[in-house]
Formats: sequence, C-alpha cells, structure tokens
Amino acid sequence: MVTWPWQRNRTAARTLKVRSRGDFGDVSRVDFAELAPSIDTFLGQAAYLQLGFFETLSALIAPTPELSHKESLSRAAGAALLKHRELVEVIRERGDDPLDLMLPFREPLDAFRRATHGARPLETMLSVHITAGMLDDFYVALSASYGATGDRVARILGQDDDRQALVAIITQAIASDEEWKSLLALWGRRLVGDTLLIARGALRPQTLDAAEERKVEPVFTDLLGAHSRRMAAMDLDA
Repeated sequence: MVTWPWQRNRTAARTLKVRSRGDFGDVSRVDFAELAPSIDTFLGQAAYLQLGFFETLSALIAPTPELSHKESLSRAAGAALLKHRELVEVIRERGDDPLDLMLPFREPLDAFRRATHGARPLETMLSVHITAGMLDDFYVALSASYGATGDRVARILGQDDDRQALVAIITQAIASDEEWKSLLALWGRRLVGDTLLIARGALRPQTLDAAEERKVEPVFTDLLGAHSRRMAAMDLDA
C-alpha cells in the first residue's frame, strides 16, 4: 500500500465507486463522488493547465536554434492549445465564462509551472512531457464523476498531444551526451512530487480517511506507473 504525505486519520467514511477501464486507454476512470471538485473547478483547472502547457512550449521556440526542433515544439504547443480551446468550448456551452472559471487557478498553476521549469530547454521539454502526461491521466480518471461532460473532457484530453517529437529531441540529446541521462533522470524524479500535489489538491477534502485513501490509491499508483513507463521509454530511470 502506498502511503501519501498528505494522509491523515479520520473517522467518517464515504462510499466511492471505482469504474472499470473503458475506452480511455490504460487510465482507470474513477467516480470520486464526494471527493470530486465541482464541475466548474474541474473544467477551470483542466482548461488553464492546457493553456499553461501551450505557453511553456511556445516560449521555447524562439531560443531553439534547430529548425526541426522549432517545428516539433510548435506542434506540441499547438496540440495543447487545441485541447485548451476545446475545453473552453465545453465551458461556454454550459453557459459559463471561461475566464471566470480559470482565474482562481491562475496563481497556483503558474507557480507550479515556475517550479517545474527547467534551467535548460531540455529539462523544460521533459517537464511538459511528464507533468502534462500525469495530469492529463489524472483528469481523465477524474472525468468519470461528471457524466456526459466528463466523457467529453476525457475524449479531449485523450487526443494526440504531439509530444513524441519532444521525446525524440530528448533521446537524441542523451545519445549524443551521456551526461544528459543522469541529469534528466534526476530532474524527472523531482517533477513527480509537485505534480502529485497538483493532482491531490484538485480533490475536494483536504484530508482523507483510510477508506477514501484505499479508493484513491489505485489512481495515484496508475499515475506513477505511467510516469515510470514514460521515463523508461526515454531510457531514463524513474
């Protein structure tokens, strides 16, 4: 059993329903019931995260000298922007103002992006690949709590992210200079804690009782497993 740093003992128990794996890849979609945030919080956070990934990747284009790398970054940035726009459309169709829903999360999510921004472009590319992958997975898992709207969000987040081009850039750098391997492996490990805190912070209660932790634990275990696979695909130790 995984023990998370935010775990606390509580007496009140809630009933959660864990749904089977569906058409959304290897992520378990979980109905968190009372643990799930409001749908406004869910949509606002998800939309602003994608905007942040777009901003981070776009900022890397200008200082990148290789034309092929610029093109790879632009495609990954474009995929994040497309997801953002489609999430914004979901919000608008519900009759809400996207800016109103995203604004409460601007400060904490900008702080998260600053904390996971590398000192070098390769570190930042790895940051986006790892953090966006983990958080997309988390929001897909969480989406089961929101009916048809959640299904739509899961499909949006499950679209091609065009980040494999970033993986190719990273693996090429590792192949050309072995020092990158240890540096990026360490950086990848450092990203996990901040990213899990963002995911954990999306849940409604600040503390969970033992029964709730047992229900939530498989989702976080899945996130860590997927992270390990992403790192292994780049020949980096997770």
